[in-house]
Amino acid sequence: MTAPHDRRDHVLRAITDDGAFRVIVVQATRTVQEAIRAQKVDGEAARLFADLLTGAVLVRETMAPDLRVQAILQAKDLKSRMVADTHPDGMTRGLWLPREGADGAAFALGSDARLQVARTLHNGAPHQGVVEVPEQRGISGALMNYMQSSEQVVSVIAVGTYMAAGEVVAAGGYIVQLLPEVGEGPLMVMTERLDDFQRIDKLLEAGSAEPRALLAELLYGMPYTEVGEADVHFGCNCSRERILSSLATLPRHEVHELYERGEVLEIACDYCKKEYRIGAEQLRGLLGSN
Repeated sequence: MTAPHDRRDHVLRAITDDGAFRVIVVQATRTVQEAIRAQKVDGEAARLFADLLTGAVLVRETMAPDLRVQAILQAKDLKSRMVADTHPDGMTRGLWLPREGADGAAFALGSDARLQVARTLHNGAPHQGVVEVPEQRGISGALMNYMQSSEQVVSVIAVGTYMAAGEVVAAGGYIVQLLPEVGEGPLMVMTERLDDFQRIDKLLEAGSAEPRALLAELLYGMPYTEVGEADVHFGCNCSRERILSSLATLPRHEVHELYERGEVLEIACDYCKKEYRIGAEQLRGLLGSN
């Protein structure tokens, strides 16, 4: 069991005993803090980036807990993008790709902003959906549109980030899904509760959004059972071997030119910014394998 004030990032899943609702709650504070630090995101973009990362985790845990999910947010300028990438082991990372010369304050939603969610189905086939991002409802609204239009699952989603002095203090969210067994009575109760429920960012600011506490508040008065728990963390699956594999896809003459220079290549991972040094001997090994 998780301690009442557990600060680790994790997800809790529960279902009401009457089979009417499934609820997933997530705490993602440290994950988004480290992703923002790695990508050097600032301004309003940092809040959106945090919400996107949290939302991607919720979608994966809801629709594909043992598969990878990517969410790509395109700003209304059609040139700035951010990417959330979350994996079955809870490893989550992101990319911040602003248009040239733009900073985080310039990243804005609007009529042309789009959210694309991509995941792999259990049969290996790709599945993706693209929805508009409503300016007033932000990432939460876009995710609800995606779940309804692309997954045909009625869901109420709220993701939020509490920031102070430009830094993320807390990040988290929840998704409430209506299951086929839902009756009119429970539906009315839940609808009224969610209408009156505080905004998630206010709960985060008050320190009241720890997953188990948030779950208990969402389902207050409804018997429910916790059915799963999983950790979430910032991380990256980059490696020297992956870098070399990428270099091996270059035309042979380009690899040969790099080798002839005799220079040490310094290559940084786009996601985590870890630097790798590739020497001439390793390049010669690529030439030998071609």
